Formats: sequence, C-alpha cells, structure tokens
Amino acid sequence: MEPEEVQPVQLLTPEGKLAENEVYSPFIAELSAEKLRELYRYMAMERRLDAEATSLQRQGQLALWAPALGQEAAQVGTIAAIKSSDMVFPTYREHAMALYRGISPEELLTMFRATRHTGWDPREHNFHVYTLVLAAQTLHAAGWAMGINQDLRTESVPRDRAEDEIVVACIGDGATSQGDAHESMVFAASYELPLLYFIQNNHWAISVPTRTQSRGPLVNRAKGYGFEGVRVDGNDVLASYAVAAKLSGEIRAGNGPKLIESVTYRMGAHTTADDPTKYRSSEEEELWKGRDPIQRYRSWLSSAGHADEDFFAEVDAEYKDLAADMRKSVLAMEPIDLDRVFDTVYSEPHRQVETEKAWLKDYEAGFAEEQTEAGTAG
Repeated sequence: MEPEEVQPVQLLTPEGKLAENEVYSPFIAELSAEKLRELYRYMAMERRLDAEATSLQRQGQLALWAPALGQEAAQVGTIAAIKSSDMVFPTYREHAMALYRGISPEELLTMFRATRHTGWDPREHNFHVYTLVLAAQTLHAAGWAMGINQDLRTESVPRDRAEDEIVVACIGDGATSQGDAHESMVFAASYELPLLYFIQNNHWAISVPTRTQSRGPLVNRAKGYGFEGVRVDGNDVLASYAVAAKLSGEIRAGNGPKLIESVTYRMGAHTTADDPTKYRSSEEEELWKGRDPIQRYRSWLSSAGHADEDFFAEVDAEYKDLAADMRKSVLAMEPIDLDRVFDTVYSEPHRQVETEKAWLKDYEAGFAEEQTEAGTAG
C-alpha cells in the first residue's frame, strides 16, 4: 500500500503570492518590514557566499565546499524564528544559519580551507561546530537537551544560559537513515527533551533520491517516536519561519520534542567533488529553478511594498564587496600547525597518534629532500 502524501505548509506560492492560513499567518503578521527585509538579506548573503566559495574551490583555494544553493529560505526562516539563546547543532551545510548567528564568511571557510578545525567558538554564537559524520550531531543535540532538563530539575541553570532554551538538531534527508538519528529521537521522546529536529529534505542524499531512502514522507517518522511533526515548503521563507515559530513555542511550553520536514531542493552539487548530472535530469533541475526561494520572496517583498529596487541594488552591492573581502581573507589564511592537529586529539599523549604524526613528518620531509636535490641538479 502506498503511503499517504502529506502536503507541506505553504504561505507563499512559487509566483510570490501570499495566502492566508488560520494557524500560521498570525506569526507572519507580527514581523516588521525591517525584519522581513532582514530575511532577504541573509538569503542573498548565503547565495553570494556559495558562488564565491565554489569559485575559490575550483581555483584550488579551498579543499572542498558544500553548497546550500536553493536551501536559503529553509535555513533563514527557521533560524530567524528561534531565540539567539537556543543552541543549534548543524551539519556541514547550514551556512545561512551560521551567517545569521553572526559567524563571518571568513570563519566559515577556515575548515574548508583546512586552516582550522573550526573558525568559531560555539558558546559565543550558540552554534555548534560543523559535523561531518552523518547524524552524529543529533546525539550531541540530545545530550545538550538532556543537560537543559537536568539543570532545570536541579535549579542550577548556568548564568549564561536561558531558562527557556531549546535545542535545534539539523539533519539532511539521507542522514535520517543513520542509526544515530533514530537513537537521538528515542532519547528525545522518552525524556521529553526540548529539542526541535530540522530535516532539510533536498531530495538527494548525494546520488540517492529520497524515495529510495524512505517509502513515506520523512515527517511521519515523528509519529513513530510519539511526537509531533510538520511538513513545510522549504522554499517558502515565511512558511518556514511560521512553522518554526509555532513549534519552538510549543517546545518551550514543555510539550516535548517536535520535528520539521522542510521540503526543498539542492540546486547545486552535493559538494564540489560531486557531479549531479550523473544521476538527475536537467528537466528536474529546471523545474526547481522555477521555485527559486529567493526570487519567490523578492517578488512578494516588492508587490507588498516592503522593499524597492533601491533596496535590492544596495544588497547586491554590499555582497559584491563582501565577496571581494572574503577572497582576500581566504588567500591570506595561514595553515594550521600540524603539531597542534595531532596534539589536541587527546588530553594525554597517545601512541597511535604519535606514530601517525611521525609518519606524516617523514612524508613531508621527503618533499623537502626532493626539492633540495632538484635545486642541486639544476
């Protein structure tokens, strides 16, 4: 039997027309024109960052880049709806969310340039470091949420943490098949944790389509663990905001974990090491280009009188300068000291790590010897 389809919450049509929704429209009505323009700014900033980072990688200046092209509305709408005191556990693609939390493009790119383990302090931004191990961040998020509950029970909330803090666990559609995700959701449900799962279903787990990963909508996973899930149009920044605002409020009220399946599309490659033309059609890509989240939102901002062409031109000029500054900073980044890479794995010396460090130093020394011999021969 085919599973029942779940229609996502949508407020903005692909043509940029705003529909009324009894449940979710009130959350949008509370937003000022300035806040509405801010959402656009961060969406546009992420897209400009993506374009520049991709170019830098193609020129050999970054080791890798994971584009978020097409997922700007899902990320910005969700992060804008929660409080700055809420802890977020990202994957490695939440660039728009990181920018919204005040992490600079330069800090974001240090890991992709391989000059730092991470470029920011998680406590300063309430935004954890990027996690490359699929779904591992969901367990970290559950652990943090368990700590919140423990602090509240013992009345020992740290002075730098909010009493109504919740946790957001970001995860991709493919990573929901990992065991870590299921273990995390079991703990979240059993202990009624203040945890919001934010699944960005961008239709492709590298080359595997979502329909292969899951026979039914991912939002239905929540029912299996006993908590609420909502499916939202992830290319609609207003719907993304409203759904996240509603569910985060319910979590703060003590109603346990919630789940969002944000249905969006990865318009670019999985990473710059990937070629999506090998596994998906140009017709599919063209279909989703017509649902571009930024163009959709821009159309509505203009028609609703919240922004004019001067505003959009100002944003374009600002991020053109940002891209130029980003390029300069990337080229000026110094490589991380290799001793530090190995010496900070464990708090105490470790024989295997020491062996690996010695091997790498010998390997690098070989290149220096070859250069010396070549210079002598010349």
